[in-house]
Amino acid sequence: MLLLILFGFVAGAATAVSPCVLPVLPIVLAGGASGGRRRPLGIVVGLVATFTISVVVLAYVISALGLPDNVNRYIAIVTLVLVGIVLLVPPLSVAVEGWISRIAPAPKQRIGEGFGTGVVLGAGLGFVYLPCAGPILTGVITASSSQSFDVERLLIALAYGAGSGLVLYAIMLGGRRLTRPLAKRTGSFQMAMGGIMVLVALAMITNYDRDFTNSIGKNLPQALVTPTQGLEKSSAVQSRLRGLRGEGSLQKAARKELVDGLDPTDLPILGRVPPITGTQQWFNTDGKPLTFAGLERQRKVVLVDFWTYTCINCLRTIPALNSLYRKYEKDGLQIIGIHSPEFPFEKSATSVKRAIAREKIKYPVVQDNDLKTWDAFQNQAWPAQYLVDSGGNVRYTSEGEGHDDTTEKAIRTLLDEAGRTPGGRSGDLGAIEASTKVGTPESYLGNDRSENIVGGKTGTGTRTYGEPPAKLPRNGIAFGGAWTFAGDHATARSGSRLALDFTSEHVYLVLRSRTKDAPVGVSLDGAPVPAKRAGADVRDGTVKVGTQRLYELLDLRRAGHHRLDLTLPPGVEAYAFTFG
Repeated sequence: MLLLILFGFVAGAATAVSPCVLPVLPIVLAGGASGGRRRPLGIVVGLVATFTISVVVLAYVISALGLPDNVNRYIAIVTLVLVGIVLLVPPLSVAVEGWISRIAPAPKQRIGEGFGTGVVLGAGLGFVYLPCAGPILTGVITASSSQSFDVERLLIALAYGAGSGLVLYAIMLGGRRLTRPLAKRTGSFQMAMGGIMVLVALAMITNYDRDFTNSIGKNLPQALVTPTQGLEKSSAVQSRLRGLRGEGSLQKAARKELVDGLDPTDLPILGRVPPITGTQQWFNTDGKPLTFAGLERQRKVVLVDFWTYTCINCLRTIPALNSLYRKYEKDGLQIIGIHSPEFPFEKSATSVKRAIAREKIKYPVVQDNDLKTWDAFQNQAWPAQYLVDSGGNVRYTSEGEGHDDTTEKAIRTLLDEAGRTPGGRSGDLGAIEASTKVGTPESYLGNDRSENIVGGKTGTGTRTYGEPPAKLPRNGIAFGGAWTFAGDHATARSGSRLALDFTSEHVYLVLRSRTKDAPVGVSLDGAPVPAKRAGADVRDGTVKVGTQRLYELLDLRRAGHHRLDLTLPPGVEAYAFTFG
């Protein structure tokens, strides 16, 4: 944290002499040159305070209330106009200064020295100055608008503002000395400074200030436009910013095919591992959260697995993960399951706990209900795995199924690199192989993502259908009876039926019932499904639906083209078909 605070101070000081500050500079000189001797100090105090509040607090308020992003600019314009008018009318300036002094009393000899109006002017400048913030402050603003209040972000923003304020204070003192003779000769000097502020506010209303700054930036060397570019793009600063924002910066590198005995240098560093953030309940850890910093101190190699308990592709990878954990935990491997739900009901801690028990998972699992860790890893798929070396660097990634042997070789390589040479032999993970003859895509039944529905989109609300057609189009889905549709599921009402044309070996359906053991009838090609072709959850042609989960309806032993028909009692919710 100290390093980023120091960088923030240096970056703030450098920004104060960049072209970005030019729209602010006339106001700084005008405000500092007029009024009492303490006005420059008041301007700096107001600027630093408002700038810091804008970065850390106001950014969050704007995001939470859905206000326009440029509300800071509007506040700045109004403030500049008001302060400019005050300076244009000397009696009004004296009255305002006295009023501010009564609200915030100061030692008697200091009243009337301009500190109060300086604070007000500096407060307005803080809003004007905000767009000059470089990547360091941009990272703080981003974090402030999406996370809870954090002292570290406050200190970084304060350091940045203080660095700028110190340089601007020096500029104001120098300008004050240069203009002192002029200020003494004419009482109109303060009025002229007020006029300058009003003109700058008008320029901001018409965006001339931005056009001027952009024009200057295009015609100057980049080193002058952004003096702190090298500093702010350094790996040290960027790494700390990623941690501050709770984000990762993983390169989208192609997965490399590995062999036993591979040199560790053949596993590229894809970026620092992002933090586990925004999570809920931990399982298999006695409720204690794990951190990558703590695992790095233990020199652990970590395999991060993104999954959800209704994803059949995820469930097929778990036996191999269980095997990897049994084989290599003693050698320094730590597996962490990140449960990132696809459907709202998957956020239930009780349901996740049942799934962990059902799949015999012994390694730690944490709920990522708001997909904060998913976003930090920039993840895009279930399942997805990220292998982290003992130094906290992501070295290997994979998406989907079928990479278990390759993942094991990568694990052995990184354990060896960490000085924990694994024993035993690779292979024999007990992985469940996905069928290569699946011809039907995952099919959703809610109106948000429904496709291949006979009769077109389902729409929202309750609809009543006739009998499903005798012949369905390829991969088609037909409803029968009354159904109520929501974004991610369809709820059976009366006489509800589902018909599906598919090509696969296994058929699964995510189901939920609020009553225990609701009977759903299962038919294959127009007849009750025979026992030898029934899925694991089907008994005597019926699946009893209770808690929300993935139910296996068919296990045909061989992939083929068939028709599935279901009869559903009222209240059963159907979410999505998956195949394998």
